[in-house]
Amino acid sequence: MVEKNLVCEFPVSQRQAMIDKNHPKLSISEQAGLLNINRTSLYYKPVPLNKRDLEIKCHIDKIYTAHPEFGSRRICEWLKRYDGIHLNRKTIQRHMREMGMEAIYPHQNTSKPSKDNPIYPYLLKELVINHPNQVWSIDITYIPVHTSWLYLVAIIDWYSRYVIDWMIDDTLEIGFVLETSKRALKKAIPEIMNSDQGSHFTSPKYTQIFLDAGCKISMDHRGRAYDNIFIERLWRSLKYENVYPQEYNSPKDARIGINQYLNYYNKERLHQSLKYHTPEEVYYVK
Repeated sequence: MVEKNLVCEFPVSQRQAMIDKNHPKLSISEQAGLLNINRTSLYYKPVPLNKRDLEIKCHIDKIYTAHPEFGSRRICEWLKRYDGIHLNRKTIQRHMREMGMEAIYPHQNTSKPSKDNPIYPYLLKELVINHPNQVWSIDITYIPVHTSWLYLVAIIDWYSRYVIDWMIDDTLEIGFVLETSKRALKKAIPEIMNSDQGSHFTSPKYTQIFLDAGCKISMDHRGRAYDNIFIERLWRSLKYENVYPQEYNSPKDARIGINQYLNYYNKERLHQSLKYHTPEEVYYVK
């Protein structure tokens, strides 16, 4: 078994997979305690997802991807006018919370920041970005799947648009954010690490990883959807070029397809802003 103080960084789904129902010495209850998961979740049979709710979430995701400055009120009106979907604002807010979008401020966050967590200043205003690993950004986005949904976290280098690392999970627990951050830092160390003010990114579990590596922490202003512009553009490219056209039928298909796309994005996709070079070519330029 993995040490309890380390195992909590793993997503719940991974911890559940560690349970050995035929373990010769430890009961299921004891294993659940060591893995810090609720024993009842091992026996829970999920209620089938409502198809209509999944369709609504997909509509919301498409609107938000095109207009990350929209809050729940404008999304509610957009759905009514252009998609013929009439829902009250509270229902839209519920969907946005489940999707990891902020329902009050017009900015995508994992959730509201905890009042106990420090907020760092935004360091990128008027900053000239002129070399790789000067600034990285991290964010989480919602991935619609025909039968459910997933969450994708990614870290991007601002200068080259190179996606340093990414990870897909089926929950918004912080474990996959921490694991992705640690893997990225094994490849390089940025001077500045930028994020929004979501609870994952204000958590000391996250910020301390980068502070210990010698990075400065930068956080977007509340309600400024374009402070983290390059990762917003990544989400747009990913969804319009891959996720929406593919209409993935299962989480497994989505994981395979998105991993393939992000490798293509790094190694083959030519960017006009990079003078028709790939992110990998610019990131690793000598």
